[in-house]
Amino acid sequence: MSKRSELQRPRRGAFVLVTLLAFWGCAVGPDFVPPKPPEASGYTADRLPQATTVADGRVQHFELGGAVPKDWWQLFNCPELGPLIEQAVAANPSLQAAQASLRQSENLLRAGYAVFLPHVDAGASAARERNFSPSTNLPATTFNLFTVTGTVGYVLDVFGGERRQVESLGAQADLQRYEAAATYLTLVGNLVNATIAEAGYTAQIETTSRLIATERDQVQITETQARAGTVPYVNVLTLQTQLAAVEAQLPQLQQKRTQTRHLLATLLGQEPAAWQSDHIQLAAIEVPRDLPVTLPSELVHQRPDILAAEAQLHSTSAQIGVATAAMFPQITLSGSYGSSSTSTGDLFSGPAAVWSIGAGLAAPIFHGGALWFQRRAAIDNYEQSLATYRQTVLGGLAQVADSLRALEHDASQVEAQSRQETAAREAWRLTDVNYRTGVADYLQVLVANVQYNQASIARIGGQAQRLQDTVALLVALGGGWREAREQ
Repeated sequence: MSKRSELQRPRRGAFVLVTLLAFWGCAVGPDFVPPKPPEASGYTADRLPQATTVADGRVQHFELGGAVPKDWWQLFNCPELGPLIEQAVAANPSLQAAQASLRQSENLLRAGYAVFLPHVDAGASAARERNFSPSTNLPATTFNLFTVTGTVGYVLDVFGGERRQVESLGAQADLQRYEAAATYLTLVGNLVNATIAEAGYTAQIETTSRLIATERDQVQITETQARAGTVPYVNVLTLQTQLAAVEAQLPQLQQKRTQTRHLLATLLGQEPAAWQSDHIQLAAIEVPRDLPVTLPSELVHQRPDILAAEAQLHSTSAQIGVATAAMFPQITLSGSYGSSSTSTGDLFSGPAAVWSIGAGLAAPIFHGGALWFQRRAAIDNYEQSLATYRQTVLGGLAQVADSLRALEHDASQVEAQSRQETAAREAWRLTDVNYRTGVADYLQVLVANVQYNQASIARIGGQAQRLQDTVALLVALGGGWREAREQ
């Protein structure tokens, strides 16, 4: 061998070492870049008004760019909501399951970090053997063999496959964290909504019961007049039909209230038979006056479902690196040290010691295209997650837009219903005055009372809907959970 070739050998070895070290500092596969937030400055095509119409004595102002407070339910100025939410957070099974999933993903992430450390194992064995060698014509020997060994192994993550796998586990932990936050937000939103619904149904039941009592009096008076021949009997049938229609509405309202109470018990982590409602009055829940509206560019960082979709996208991006690294060689370092002897007393003496040290290289040569298509499948999975993320963002923007428009329409509806109720109440009052002065009969008073009660029922429904749409807006904006976590 020439002197030149002898000098080139260490240079080639150094080149290989430098190449491996260069790969060690990087990881194959794309580095994850979060998608860009929406560029729109608003949620609706036309400009959002600064405030709604005054309805039921309340106007709601929209503060564009404001942050939703962490305890957003306090905006309703109903102290009874706080203890209910605390009880639900402490006992709701769905939230407990989400929190357990979060802990599981965090522990899997901690387990994944172990790949960056050497694996050390110890072993011991004891055997009794009989050895016979025909070539030496020596008699067979029987002996005991005791062995104690310790092994160390380490995988050189040259192409970053293990790092990408840990990155994916970290993204999965983020996903579960945001899923738990989404569960919490949904739980609180459903609880406040159900509380409003129960209060609304109770108010409508009370008003409907008064209406039924009034119409029964009306039917009795008309029956008396029909027997006296002052009115035709068809008037009695008409009023009886109207009474039956109103009476049919009462069981429906009672059933809805019962179902709502069962839902409340479930949200609070209790059996329906073991929970008693606090009977919060609808009048005790105020319509919030000032509503913060997060900008669309910040919404993607505030809604947990969007953040969960982004974490899933991050995880699938890292899996592309895992699939890419599987196409490259894998280098492992290993070593062992132990002792083997026919006597336990000689296990730790010098002559009984055995050891080994080495390195291994495993390179894929031919897998029938499996590794290539697995990488393509990882890319397809990433593209699917990207489309899901975009759809989640669009859905979130649409929910906020729907809620904003709903509050505008709710205010207009409640304002009209309030005017209708006021007019009906004044008509009832004037008719009653006319009755007392002898200008109108009692039947006219009852009819005016029925119209007033019907207007009250409609206004109660509109008021409850306005409150629930306010809850929908605050939940659609992310409910302030991120602010609560950062404080």
